[in-house]
Amino acid sequence: PMRVLDLCAAPGGKSTLLASFFRDSLLVSNEIIKTRAGILVENLSKWGQANVVVTNNDPRDFAKLEGYFDVIVVDAPCSGSGLFRRDPSAIDEWSEANVQLCSQRQQRILADILPALKPGGKLIYSTCSYSPEEDEAIADWLVDNFAMQNIALEVPAAWGIVTSTSPKTQSKGYRFYPDKIMGEGFFIAAFEKTDGHEFTGKKPALSAATKQEIALLNGWLNEGEQLFFLKQNDNILAIPAIWQQDVALLQKQLYLRKAGVTVGAPKAKDFVPDHQLALSLLISGRIQQVNLSKEDALAYLRKQDFPIPQGMKGWTLATFDGLQLGWMKVLPNRVNNYYPTEWRILKN
Repeated sequence: PMRVLDLCAAPGGKSTLLASFFRDSLLVSNEIIKTRAGILVENLSKWGQANVVVTNNDPRDFAKLEGYFDVIVVDAPCSGSGLFRRDPSAIDEWSEANVQLCSQRQQRILADILPALKPGGKLIYSTCSYSPEEDEAIADWLVDNFAMQNIALEVPAAWGIVTSTSPKTQSKGYRFYPDKIMGEGFFIAAFEKTDGHEFTGKKPALSAATKQEIALLNGWLNEGEQLFFLKQNDNILAIPAIWQQDVALLQKQLYLRKAGVTVGAPKAKDFVPDHQLALSLLISGRIQQVNLSKEDALAYLRKQDFPIPQGMKGWTLATFDGLQLGWMKVLPNRVNNYYPTEWRILKN
């Protein structure tokens, strides 16, 4: 198991890929911009894995975790020339001055985050820019100024990816051109850290939920999952037991927007399941569920009325074509729709 950081993560496409690849590892998915961090939480919640923490921090905040991460992915803010085909308006926003500004910002981000990478750890750096100042020049800067060694990758010619070489340190980078691949313009390079110290700080412990609170979860979760349950505000959260001290450490050092899966909240004699549980891979297959038609599923996602499912009552998982949509509570004369209001479909 490894500790992986996706630094500039919103909206979450890279993080979901990383979460799927590093299934037994801990993924910390960080978004610097507060408004975009909410989008990241939504998309990672929809992905359903419990081995994910979402943070909302500046890169310099991670310096407190010296030598902690095995892998850091920095998809750096850039001038965006690789997106000209998809978004022609990006051409009007591009300038040589912005390229220089982005290059300086990229260097600042990398300098701030590199202390958090352990010796032997891997850095994956990428942009959606064609400008050498943001790509090959950054590779030279990394190798020149830090204990970073470029990693050459084996890339099959059939993939259509163009290998580039930086002028000073002969570092290999990889350019993706829209006329050669299925996608937009992109640059990526990989590095290994050759010195430093592994993390030696103390890892605190989380306060566990009570036995009575944990007992409320019977029947809601897959059996056999090695989970740790904690109480946060009114909610019970589930995280892989192997990572409970790491989550406590991250909670102490960073601003967490999401950790593991929010299972739900005890309410008087009832238990109100959370939407994250509905989408989670942790959910029990024994949960009552109803497979909605396309028309009814869209009505559910819009929080509009649809026919009451027959022969059911109480908490029910709404699904469509095998996909988990969310909770509803079936009552004798109505259905209470618990799909998050802020996520509902607003357009036809």
